[in-house]
Amino acid sequence: MNNTQPNCLQINQVKYSPDLAHRLFAPISDLSWAMLLRSASNEHIDSRFDILVANPIATLTTHGEETQVCELDQGYQSQSDPFHLIDELQQRHLPAMDYHGELPFIGGALGYFSYDLGRRVEKLPSLAQQDLHSPDMVVGLYEWAVVIDHQLQQAWVVGQNIEQHWQWLQQQQAKHTDKFQLCANWQSNMSEAQYHAKFAQVQEYLLSGDCYQINLAQRFSAPYQGSEWQAYCQLEGVNQAPFSAFVRTDFGAILSVSPERFLQVNQGVIETKPIKGTRPRYNDPEQDRASALELANAEKDQAENLMIVDLLRNDVGRVARPGSVHVPKLFDIESFPAVHHLVSTIKAELNDGYHALDLLRASFPGGSITGAPKVRAMEIIEELEPHRRNAYCGSIGYISRHGRMDTSITIRTLVAENGHLHVWAGGGLVADSQAASEYQETLDKLSRILPVLA
Repeated sequence: MNNTQPNCLQINQVKYSPDLAHRLFAPISDLSWAMLLRSASNEHIDSRFDILVANPIATLTTHGEETQVCELDQGYQSQSDPFHLIDELQQRHLPAMDYHGELPFIGGALGYFSYDLGRRVEKLPSLAQQDLHSPDMVVGLYEWAVVIDHQLQQAWVVGQNIEQHWQWLQQQQAKHTDKFQLCANWQSNMSEAQYHAKFAQVQEYLLSGDCYQINLAQRFSAPYQGSEWQAYCQLEGVNQAPFSAFVRTDFGAILSVSPERFLQVNQGVIETKPIKGTRPRYNDPEQDRASALELANAEKDQAENLMIVDLLRNDVGRVARPGSVHVPKLFDIESFPAVHHLVSTIKAELNDGYHALDLLRASFPGGSITGAPKVRAMEIIEELEPHRRNAYCGSIGYISRHGRMDTSITIRTLVAENGHLHVWAGGGLVADSQAASEYQETLDKLSRILPVLA
């Protein structure tokens, strides 16, 4: 369980089924530090692996300047950089391992990084109300995982001490939980009129030259009772998102049906796929095709997307091999159950002397959900949005001990805390944006979330 143990990777194949992750995770869904990363789409190019973890050997929980570290039944507080702390603990308990197989995760760090963790990277004002208490970062170190490959239709238990972990997992019994239901209607933290007023303020900042683009989001909240896991399963079924996740914490749960990759590192190759540009889906095939075609030819959306591509090229370039940053795909259309999105792909090579966590820190939070320039956009977001974003617009993902990393942008993501669900939607505003259509876009993005749980 620590570095006194032989550094030996074990891989055992288990019987595959498409619903294996659900069947294994359901009995432990109320267990703190149980986490599931799900590739819920049958068609999306980035949807392949499920990763299930539980019972970490060390944990990191960050609130503001303090990180609570628990390892080997000992706990202590640290004010060190949270990204550096992950690296230190991983080197101590799950040191780097040479592995060249297909499995994306063989043990390592897995968890979520909230948007507000960005305060440990950039200096920001404190203006928005901090009414949620879910941590800024929740990351566990896991010596084992169940990895399910839907492309090959195979599954494995991988890591160390896997026999005892697999036996434990199979012995877990489903517990009776109350059926999930909302206890009242969704309420936004701003009216449509207030959104329009904030939109006007954004336009003033844009026209004065403060920023080129600013992301403005509203938050919907509702009281609920019953199983958050049931709510997640409902959302996953209708959203079919390639970067879905359920994260159980001591404070509640994070339910994510995100369509967006933030950062991937695979054999030293970096990939990031910013989304910027949205149109609604329609049941009528002809109308749906027209909506996608309109997005593909929309100069305003292409301009928004290009701004974020340039921002991310710069962020990635901080730790990339000089000359390796390139954009193989610009303005692709990717379609999801609720919306069409405009997606670009940026690739690079990780430079010598840097590892995946350096890349994550250098790029955090993702530029696609801030605006550009990033820091000034974040200052304006803090001024205009009534509440802090918490997990929304942060990231969920893993850093495997063999150097591979994959992380999402936590859009279409809900925070369950103290009997209330919270979900956000926003969009990038530029000088020629129209208030009514931008407001409607936030509702379009939640069209497969708010009604599903209502």
